[in-house]
Amino acid sequence: MPRLVDHDERRRQITGAARRVVARDGLEAATFQAVAAEAGVSVRLVQYYFGNKEGLLLATHRAVIEDAAARFGGGPGQRPAGGPRDVLRGILAALLPLDAERRADAVVLAAFHAAALTGSTVEARAMLGAPRALVDVVAALLLGARPPGGDTQDPAEDPAEDDRAGTALDAELVLATAAGLVQGVLAGHYTPDAALALADHLLDRVLGPVSPSSSASAS
Repeated sequence: MPRLVDHDERRRQITGAARRVVARDGLEAATFQAVAAEAGVSVRLVQYYFGNKEGLLLATHRAVIEDAAARFGGGPGQRPAGGPRDVLRGILAALLPLDAERRADAVVLAAFHAAALTGSTVEARAMLGAPRALVDVVAALLLGARPPGGDTQDPAEDPAEDDRAGTALDAELVLATAAGLVQGVLAGHYTPDAALALADHLLDRVLGPVSPSSSASAS
């Protein structure tokens, strides 16, 4: 009886190999031959699953993003534990290169970002879906973590709409700052602990400091 092949697992095996090649040698090194050798499969099999190098690289980029989402409980069908602020902190911690696994993923994403800037290998627009979705997630959490806007004297104005617009900008700011912290850790400008402390400070600036009563109840 022929052995059944788990195609999803085989794709993960190949994209995992591609991640290791990119983290170690850079994006240009992720040829079918190099990835196949790293994965212990044939070049033909890599081509069968991904078609061409762009297909392989985009699948690899998506795998890194999905793993980051899984780290803070944002995978399909999962609901992160804790309140909105706790989940936001979890997202930032998942993005920062605080250990070897997250550092390798950050190096891979940095390689993709550099390639997108130069227009080589991959196109920037092909990688926009996941980051835009993350902005929406962060904006929703910020809305849940802060009280509604105050009263307005103009009945025609919609304070809820104002809240959403301002919060969308705050979400962009949070993630842009997180991206800067990631680069800072990779370059050695910040230690992982310092980057996490700055992330906490960012949340204090955006949401207000955690009250002593909230800290006591959280502990």
